[in-house]
Amino acid sequence: MLQMRPNCECCDKDLPPEAPGAMICSFECTFCTDCVTGVLHNTCPNCGGGFAPRATRALEKLANNPASTVRVLNPAGCKQAA
Repeated sequence: MLQMRPNCECCDKDLPPEAPGAMICSFECTFCTDCVTGVLHNTCPNCGGGFAPRATRALEKLANNPASTVRVLNPAGCKQAA
């Protein structure tokens, strides 16, 4: 099951699990679409892989399958990838 991380690792934008706009790599590094296209140029700064849109999770499924609440933030790493 996807971790559904709650924020962009680059800019810390909130990325709710039920909303579109999150991108993930194969290791579930999570970024907003603005950072993926404008800063990272579709290359994950952590693993070097590409991105795909993260699936959304229906609100009724979140009660038994909650998203992660652990925020991961590394803005210095994002700036190096630009």
